[in-house]
Amino acid sequence: MTRWLKYTANAIGGGLFLTLFVVFIVQITARFGFNQPLPWTDEAAVILYVWVILWAAAMVVPEREHVVFDLLWNSVGQRARQLMQITGHLLIGGLALVALPASWDYVHFMAREGTPVLNIPLMWVYLPFVMLLVSLVARSAWAIRNAIKGIGLEAELRL
Repeated sequence: MTRWLKYTANAIGGGLFLTLFVVFIVQITARFGFNQPLPWTDEAAVILYVWVILWAAAMVVPEREHVVFDLLWNSVGQRARQLMQITGHLLIGGLALVALPASWDYVHFMAREGTPVLNIPLMWVYLPFVMLLVSLVARSAWAIRNAIKGIGLEAELRL
């Protein structure tokens, strides 16, 4: 089940990136090849870029691959790491959880507005931010659970 979810998230992320790339190529070809810029390509590229970045951060990139400052982490013992892990994830997950209702209200409110060219409801443009917040809450809860159990607290050399 987990493998299938990872595969699906990666496939969606790859599809979004491929679509962004195709839109970008169409945009360049129309603008510089035919001297006919297409307004929809600019808008689609911006929307797809937002989706690619937020989708990857929420669903694709594992926590251990995010940018971290681990100098302090590697210099303390396991008990201090456990405390750091729990505290950090309480802050991140807690802030995301607090921001979730207001963010959803705003995204849902933006359903009445559309993008200028493609007329896509802005709710669909901003929806991956809500997905990122949900992911942060879930990942933080899982990390706190693991820290309480003593899982994943070893020092690592990251290059």
